[in-house]
Amino acid sequence: MKDKLAIITVIYESYSATKDFLTSLAKQKSDNFHLYLADLSRNKQKINADLPKTILEGDNKGYAYGINLGIKKAISDGFESFCIINNDTYFEDNFVDKTLNSILHHPSSVIGGKIYYAPNFEYHKTRYQKSDLGHVFWYAGGKIDWNNVITPHRGVDEIDKGKYDSFEKTDFITGCLMCFDKKVINKIGYLNESYFLYYEDADYCLKAKKNSVNLFYDPSIVIWHKNAQSTDGSGSVFHQKLQGKNRLKFGIKYAPLKVKLHLVKNYLIR
Repeated sequence: MKDKLAIITVIYESYSATKDFLTSLAKQKSDNFHLYLADLSRNKQKINADLPKTILEGDNKGYAYGINLGIKKAISDGFESFCIINNDTYFEDNFVDKTLNSILHHPSSVIGGKIYYAPNFEYHKTRYQKSDLGHVFWYAGGKIDWNNVITPHRGVDEIDKGKYDSFEKTDFITGCLMCFDKKVINKIGYLNESYFLYYEDADYCLKAKKNSVNLFYDPSIVIWHKNAQSTDGSGSVFHQKLQGKNRLKFGIKYAPLKVKLHLVKNYLIR
């Protein structure tokens, strides 16, 4: 089913944050999609949504585990086009059409899109005018900074003024929105479940590049993100702890030796 999109997301307790996501899907112009929702919550609730969907229940073994659970089920159901997306997002009614079009026109590639902060979820709360809200970038392409082993987002905290409106190659695609076809799975496999949360996307991007799979930023695919709602908000202690642990894991696996030594030292003395 190349012309139908498997939309795959993970939920952990954050049922209220998922409402706008489900509403966005219900308003799609196209019905060429099926939602695979991996519910890893400890206290599971009924998910009411009149959508083509499959709920996959499991234990909380991490984001990559939940995503892989959804992809494997979608493949067994015959899907060949996949969209990994956070449940704390929402989008316009042409999202499915735009995403499918991009995947079909760029086979064997991993594709990211234009991601704005959802209004009032910006990191810098007092920087913007009211009219700017909803147009502040969270991601417009990205890279892997090997000197610091971080994955900075291009355009982050900038107001969209048309600067990042070109389809182009990128160095890093966030797991908040990552789209690809079955050929990518056949070539590089699934997400690395050892990361639990954060840096599984960087690991997947690096594996893609090592196997000659292109990474593209497509600004025609647009979503809004309620940043870090699964980890108590951006900058929270839990958020920083998870990022720090998986940054170390990623760096030890891939970074130059000198950087590895600095990472280990800084992680032990913090």
